[in-house]
Amino acid sequence: MGDRLLWEIDGAAWPHREASRFVVAGGCRWHVQVMGAVDAPALWLLHGTGASSHSWRALAPLLAGAGLWRLVVPDLPGHGFSDRLPAGQQSLPGMAAALGALASALALPPAAIVGHSAGAALALRALLDGRLGAQRVVGLNAALLPFDGLAGRVFAPLARLLSHQPLVPWLFARQARNPAALQRLVAATGSRLDAEGLALYARLLRSPDHVAGALAMMADWDLDTLWHDLPRLTLPLDLLVATRDGTVPPAQALRVQRRLPATRVQELAGLGHLAHEEAPARAAEALLAWLMPPARATAAA
Repeated sequence: MGDRLLWEIDGAAWPHREASRFVVAGGCRWHVQVMGAVDAPALWLLHGTGASSHSWRALAPLLAGAGLWRLVVPDLPGHGFSDRLPAGQQSLPGMAAALGALASALALPPAAIVGHSAGAALALRALLDGRLGAQRVVGLNAALLPFDGLAGRVFAPLARLLSHQPLVPWLFARQARNPAALQRLVAATGSRLDAEGLALYARLLRSPDHVAGALAMMADWDLDTLWHDLPRLTLPLDLLVATRDGTVPPAQALRVQRRLPATRVQELAGLGHLAHEEAPARAAEALLAWLMPPARATAAA
């Protein structure tokens, strides 16, 4: 197995391959999928750390099929088939700037954004920094708070240390070849994935380059500053929270709501961190209720 994922080989049967394109913008060669109504406003879907565009494989067609949105689904830098950003730019502000450049290159600025886990933090950073100008953002099991206590003092330095050890991605990728190890990793999120979902994560995590990209992202992730800046957010924030999430404690959403009182919180009972992969129809129903474009919402009223 090589270091990097190869589109011609690893992507040969990738979900929604026909919607894929490669775009150079903001110092990165991006893999991005575009689907849905051509003349509709753009809805961006941003995956979390360690995932890729595949994470939206079942949900995206449900959102696109409503005919309300033009979906833009990128692999974040260093993930999947997108290249890593130059050294020093894998931070939240750096990735937010790169997202803005991608929006300009595609000529598809987002009217709304759905971010899963760390993807929600990235969406908010891009909005706060003026890199993107969406009118609505939804966080799905959003990872917006710094780690508390000992975890906060240990996690980021450990991620930085591991990201600079060239053997670590190879060792992790080797471990990911063990089906039992992968099952334990997914089970820890509180989610249950089907065979296709497990196989796609296995393909990603067997790539040392993908693992290195995820580690680099975690090493430079500054949630303290984001948490400090959140009150500057001027647009509505909605949070979908899975009650069995083993990665982001569901109670974090209530802390966000206390900081931003206008925030709406809705539970997805019985689901884990990868709720949109476990139950895409339930996630789509909740999202479409919140994300109906203004013109359609007025007509429906």
